Amino acid sequence: MIPVAPRTATAVVARLEALADPSQLAAVRKRLAPDEPALGMAMRDLFDLAREATGMPLAEVDRLLDEPTYEARMCAVCVLDLAARESLGEPALSELYLRRHDRITTWDMVDRAAPRVVGAPLVGRSVELLHELAAAPEPLRRRTAVTAPLYFVRSGSDADLAHGFEVAGLLAADPDPLVHQAVGVFLKHAGERAPLVLNGFLTQHAASMARPAVRLALEKVDPSVRRRWVG
Repeated sequence: MIPVAPRTATAVVARLEALADPSQLAAVRKRLAPDEPALGMAMRDLFDLAREATGMPLAEVDRLLDEPTYEARMCAVCVLDLAARESLGEPALSELYLRRHDRITTWDMVDRAAPRVVGAPLVGRSVELLHELAAAPEPLRRRTAVTAPLYFVRSGSDADLAHGFEVAGLLAADPDPLVHQAVGVFLKHAGERAPLVLNGFLTQHAASMARPAVRLALEKVDPSVRRRWVG
């Protein structure tokens, strides 16, 4: 019998518990805080469940974010991302993500949803929200600020992309690896589209950036150019 698609937080949690695989727990724990509860499971199983649950009401996604385990909250974030793919720019998705950001506790939750859920609604609009996030004391909110503009790289205008570079500039000297790694990732992809802008950005900011961020930013750059910045 084909399982009924879960439409409530309770149903999703029950399915997650049924999918739990203790042999996967050590791998999952590598990206969690020491005291963060987790079930352990193959991520492909979690993603498949999120696809089944994509039609669940946002009120139930909100409830799922209340759950203590990493997998339940990661599933909620995946549902938001998948819903955003079907309804790009839907403000209710972004509103829920931002309102419950305190329940987004790992870098992979941010990376999964921020571009489509937070970035897509900002295309062609003010990015004051991203500036506010960039000034937040919590590293994962700052990571959202510079990860959301990855959506601009593929689907935004040159002006949108320029906004992304502005946010990256605000965070260029951020000492937290959760943030400066995300800055490097944004620059790597944005630099493919706008290599001259990337060059200007590095001229202004490279000296203050963490070396791993600079190396990430230059991954797709010609080696002869890369040597100027990293030797």
